[in-house]
Amino acid sequence: MKKYLEAGKVVNTHGIKGEVKIQPWADDAQFLNGFKFLYIDGRAVKLISGRVHKNFLIAQLEGVSTVNDAMVLKNKVVSIDRSEAKLPKDRFFLADLIGAKVCTETGEELGTLTDVLELPSSNVYVVTGKREILIPAVPEFIINTDISGGLVTVRLIEGM
Repeated sequence: MKKYLEAGKVVNTHGIKGEVKIQPWADDAQFLNGFKFLYIDGRAVKLISGRVHKNFLIAQLEGVSTVNDAMVLKNKVVSIDRSEAKLPKDRFFLADLIGAKVCTETGEELGTLTDVLELPSSNVYVVTGKREILIPAVPEFIINTDISGGLVTVRLIEGM
């Protein structure tokens, strides 16, 4: 597993004091606000303060005190240190699914989970094996997700 996970992107500056507007790649922008450090270009940057506004994190970062400082960070990917993340039980990072083996509840191996499509209605797992299969990531289809074992067990319907 990777030590650092991509967690968002600086999409703009905010105000005149060097704040940045971060689009989170998480269910909730508040998640990013719980970290002491964010990582940009592999460099730790202390999160001095942050607040959520319209599902964006408005962040004041150490060493960024002017609009010009903030502008340099625009379009940069923001990462987090996995060891600092406190996830509830039965929650995981989508990045940890990539490479997992996917089997049916009867034990038939379908292939490897190669991508997760984040769609408005639900996420969809892309499984590549003998053929590519798209599986909605909803309880009706996903029976079990074992991140540490690298296995996702699914229930298919006829025609999948």
